Amino acid sequence: MDPITPVITPAITPGSYIPTEYLPVLIFMMIAFVFGVGALLAGEIFRLKRPYLEKLLPYESGNPPVGEPRFRFSIKFYIIAMLYVVFAVELIFIYPWALVYLGMGPVPFVAMMIFIAVLIIGYVYDWAKGAFKWD
Repeated sequence: MDPITPVITPAITPGSYIPTEYLPVLIFMMIAFVFGVGALLAGEIFRLKRPYLEKLLPYESGNPPVGEPRFRFSIKFYIIAMLYVVFAVELIFIYPWALVYLGMGPVPFVAMMIFIAVLIIGYVYDWAKGAFKWD
């Protein structure tokens, strides 16, 4: 082929292009949808339905419910939950780095050590502020 001659590709008109690479994904999604709906319908059809008073009560660790179900939690629960999420997300960043570490040079190692130092400083700060005390 002459290098000056342009390569002409067939025109793709609307409705003429079918992305066949995504066909297995589409089939898998349809099977997953049918399986999910089928499991819900099978449970609804074949489940025993014998309601009685104890079964209809709200469940609280096997004890009868006492008091109002809505009351305020201490802010400490939310702080601990947020700290857990922050440190878990940071672990998500460390794990892939650790998997490919051997192929990298010293610059990513120093960057990760700075990242871990910031984590430790944040942990010590939270500890000093008393974020981990339950009383």
